[in-house]
Amino acid sequence: MIRCTPATRDQDHLRVVIWADPTVPDRVAAVIDGSSQPYPAMLAGARHLRDLGATIVAMPCHTAHAFLPDLRADTGLRFLDMVEETVTELFRQQGPDGAIGLLGSRGTIHSGLYQDRLRRACLDVAVPAEPVQEQVDLAIGKVKLNEVKAAAEHLGYAVEAMARAGSTRIVLACTELPLAADLLAPGPVELLDPTDLLARAVARECVVSDLAAR
Repeated sequence: MIRCTPATRDQDHLRVVIWADPTVPDRVAAVIDGSSQPYPAMLAGARHLRDLGATIVAMPCHTAHAFLPDLRADTGLRFLDMVEETVTELFRQQGPDGAIGLLGSRGTIHSGLYQDRLRRACLDVAVPAEPVQEQVDLAIGKVKLNEVKAAAEHLGYAVEAMARAGSTRIVLACTELPLAADLLAPGPVELLDPTDLLARAVARECVVSDLAAR
C-alpha cells in the first residue's frame, strides 16, 4: 500500500490499522467442508477494525472472500473485493487468446469465487489438474515454512504445466504464491498478483475518500 500511494511526504500516506489474527481456524478446510467455523473470529476481527475507525477494509486472503458477503452484511463495513479487482483488471487488459490459469488454495478453487466471475465476464478460465494442484499446495506450504526457494520450485512446475495446457495469463490466487513467484525467472506467461491489485485499490479508494471529505 505504501508503494501504491501517491505521496511525497509522511503526511501524504494512509492511516492504517491492521488486525492480524493467526488463531482464525483454517479457511481452506472450512470452505471445502461447508463449515462456518472461521467466521466468528473473522467477524470479531472486522468489528475490531470498525471500532478502531476503519472505513475501508481490505482482506488479503483469497479463500476468506467466500465469507465476504456475510462480513459486509454483519458489519456494515466497506470491504474492497480482491476477486472483483482481479477480474476487472483481466477484462481491462484484453490479453492474448487462451484461458486464464488459476493457481490458488484448494479452498479458493473449490469455492468457484474466481471461476464464476471470470466466466460472467466472458473470460475462459482453467484450473489445475490434481498433480499440478499438489505442486501448488506444496508451494503454499513451503512459503508458510519460510522456505521460499523450495516454494518457487514447486510453483515453477505448476506455472509451466498450466502454460503447456494453454494458459496465457495466470492468476496467483493465494497470498503466499506471489512471494514464491518473485524468485521465478521471467517466462512467456504473465503472472498476475491480486494482492498488488488490492493494495492499489486501497490507495485509490482512500485517496478518493480523502478528497471527498475535504
